[in-house]
Amino acid sequence: MNSTNGGDLDPTIEYGAEPEAAIAEAAERYSNWNRWGPDDGIGTVNFLTAQKRAAAAALVRRGVSFSLSLPFDEEGPQFGWKRRVNPVHTMTSTGMDTAEQMGLPHGLSVADDAVFMPLQCSTQWDGLGHCFDHGVAWNGRVSRDVVTSEGDFATGIERLAEPMVGRGVLLDVGRAVGEDGELPDGRPITTADLEETIRRQGATSTVGRGDIVLVRTGQLTRVRRGLADGEGWGSYAGGPAPGLSFGTAGWLHRTEIAAIATDTWGVEVRPNEWPDAMQPLHQVVLPHIGLPLGEMWDLDHLAADCAEDGVYEFFLSAQPLPFTRAVGSPVNPVAVK
Repeated sequence: MNSTNGGDLDPTIEYGAEPEAAIAEAAERYSNWNRWGPDDGIGTVNFLTAQKRAAAAALVRRGVSFSLSLPFDEEGPQFGWKRRVNPVHTMTSTGMDTAEQMGLPHGLSVADDAVFMPLQCSTQWDGLGHCFDHGVAWNGRVSRDVVTSEGDFATGIERLAEPMVGRGVLLDVGRAVGEDGELPDGRPITTADLEETIRRQGATSTVGRGDIVLVRTGQLTRVRRGLADGEGWGSYAGGPAPGLSFGTAGWLHRTEIAAIATDTWGVEVRPNEWPDAMQPLHQVVLPHIGLPLGEMWDLDHLAADCAEDGVYEFFLSAQPLPFTRAVGSPVNPVAVK
């Protein structure tokens, strides 16, 4: 095993010094291709059935709700990598503009505005068309036949606008196995860490088919302290971070969850577990397992409430905005307990 960070890479896979063989082996072993037919466009979200949603609705007891989104504004974490910039909000008219220029009747005036932003600049979902493995997309399609200059015709994010509602489960790994509620940057979260978190949190954090799993590392908590001290976002958008080990691919496949999201920029541990690698878990999870990934989710307030009442399951509404043929989308997830 050649994990530089001490993760839980599967000992039955021959990893070698480079990620190529490991990615290929994991891709073959954990593939869900054709599980829902050759034309499927939503992958593991198929596990989130109407029956699962009905059961999730019954989890609401107190009626308290938590937004799990970061703000969408010009003070966000982006610094321009791959032209990802923070949202730019512009007023296209103010109440006085319309009152003076449009001559609307009986004293009416209106304000209007517009936003420019990349679709993955803040709290968001990675769609299945976001990553490819050697030119192959979800369900074994050739990537150039899936995503063109006009967008994603096979797995566009709009396909998730209705089904992404169900049982959410918080795995507060930062509190369970970290120090002072946080994991350090570069710390891989192993399958053992996930299972230990479930054990410590109790029955309401049991993970199974159709669940939307939220993993709190505590990195955002740490970044917030820097923001309060005037240090800015630092390297939050793409720099070192705690995150899922490549070795969790088997767990992600075996549990049959619908989707997973974290409080970090890239879900998986950074630096990745091979020198010079670039998001190898993405390369297996999106095109082969068919599992949507959520990034930069704000889990702190929800986590504090879960720690207080000991309940880690909730009704979760997490639909992406239905941008037609998009490969990712902003989202304002709302957990209701």
